[in-house]
Amino acid sequence: MFRFDSLDLHPSILKVLADEGYETPTPIQEKAIPDALMGRDIVGTAQTGTGKTAAFALPILNNLNKGKPDKGPRALILTPTRELAIQVDRSFRTYGRKLKLHTAVVVGGVPIKPQIMQLRKRPDILVATPGRLLDLVNQREARLDCVRYFVLDEADRMLDMGFIADVKKIASHVPNERQTLFFSATMPTAVESLANTLLVDPVRIGVAPAAAVADNITQSVMFVGKTDKRALLTQMLKESDVVRALVFTRTKHRANRISKLLTDRGISADAIHGNKTQKARQVALSKFHQGKVKVLVATDIVARGIDVDGISHVINYELPNDPESYVHRIGRTARAGATGQAVSLCDIDEVDFLTDIEKLTKITLIPIGDHPFHCEQTAALYRRRDALKSRPKLQPEKGVRKSGGGNRRWKGSAKPKSQKSASGRVRGRRPSR
Repeated sequence: MFRFDSLDLHPSILKVLADEGYETPTPIQEKAIPDALMGRDIVGTAQTGTGKTAAFALPILNNLNKGKPDKGPRALILTPTRELAIQVDRSFRTYGRKLKLHTAVVVGGVPIKPQIMQLRKRPDILVATPGRLLDLVNQREARLDCVRYFVLDEADRMLDMGFIADVKKIASHVPNERQTLFFSATMPTAVESLANTLLVDPVRIGVAPAAAVADNITQSVMFVGKTDKRALLTQMLKESDVVRALVFTRTKHRANRISKLLTDRGISADAIHGNKTQKARQVALSKFHQGKVKVLVATDIVARGIDVDGISHVINYELPNDPESYVHRIGRTARAGATGQAVSLCDIDEVDFLTDIEKLTKITLIPIGDHPFHCEQTAALYRRRDALKSRPKLQPEKGVRKSGGGNRRWKGSAKPKSQKSASGRVRGRRPSR
């Protein structure tokens, strides 16, 4: 069996890993750490919750320990969210606590002056979100000309959040002589193209399919009317097997409303989203981590930004319209080899989202129908959509144009008739005037 002590890591790092109870690397760690120790550029893809942070933190700490302090940070780690930045910083501090290395974290949403004071102490490792780091660079308070290790964590999320231009600007301030590491749970084409411009002859490591979900997560779906979701959620959270639950909504306002509703109904809950101050978000996370609240209601801002042990359930109060967000959401449970439950509440307007998720993950969610709020109309619509997935696509006859105006004829089908959608609106007719 491959063990951490078989890697060429500093004895102080190995001692910390042993103290933390880590003996065997995860697959991404086993494959990435040796190449990272050798200074190779890396593009690493692995499902969420598999230890990607340690895969780049351990070799960086090891190699930094061999060098000498400089006038600026020697390692720069970019993350898309404040929560993830703080989590990565905590990991570096934990793994490197027996080394004489110093870390700093700079993120938006908090006063900038204390962060400037941190930078003036010349930390060895800097963890940052792109916007705040660029502000500090423009103010000449952050210098990146000493960076030798450049990490982009959750690269695909950077792209989703519109950070691609900021990342390129930051990369232009980092020396060309560097080691660059990309890590993410998914690697879309656009991120792969960015990697090709920033990395030199990288090692590509993929230990799981891009949309893979951990086997130890049980995924299920409940079909429910939109107006019954609150009652169903309340009933679920009162079950004895729900130890610690993370509930996802699509909007900040709904996260607040659901949190207040649960509190009013005797369930300890708090909310976390982008409209809250950084201090309020950290307080909410801390209370959730310590077990002072049972339920944390969140937007996708924490779908990749928290690592809390013991989350027994992830509940999608609303399904995400981006199927990849589903993968990251449910990856908050079943961390470090534990088991977990992922339950999605699906109303009739979300059936398409559900089929997109199943198409991406190649997993059919287990339908749970034995609850008092089951909506058969939604379930029937889902079954019809599911049946259509297996039908072969209709091919146009030869000589018929594939696009453009005019009448079209399709094999095996007549001209489509007007039909009512699930919401009752008539499709296929022009409105009368």
